[in-house]
Amino acid sequence: MSQLLADFLVVLHLAFIIFVMMGGFLVLRWRWIIFLHFPAAVWGALIEFQGWFCPLTSLENYFRQGGGYHAGFISHYILPLVYPSGLTRQLQIFFGIVVLVLNCAVYAWVWRRYYRGRKRTNSSP
Repeated sequence: MSQLLADFLVVLHLAFIIFVMMGGFLVLRWRWIIFLHFPAAVWGALIEFQGWFCPLTSLENYFRQGGGYHAGFISHYILPLVYPSGLTRQLQIFFGIVVLVLNCAVYAWVWRRYYRGRKRTNSSP
């Protein structure tokens, strides 16, 4: 059971990372997602810039120790995406910059679309 929970947390962790990176695009479709994505993106950038450990990492490690190590799909293919080998402090800062730049660009696009839509609505008779 511990191994299953650890694998679930790794998949959840990867989903969160993808959401941090790409979730701004969902805001283009559903504006309410900004209330989920913006704090997630800030958290993701802070984790990288500060060198903090995500709480999901601690949970994953806890369950991995309890269930032993079993090489499977998650361990072989997903874990290296979440925890790349050779991760250095410089790479973490680079990833933080990527998160900021990508999300700032997407949110600028979202803001422009929103502002143009409001401008058209307010200018109609």
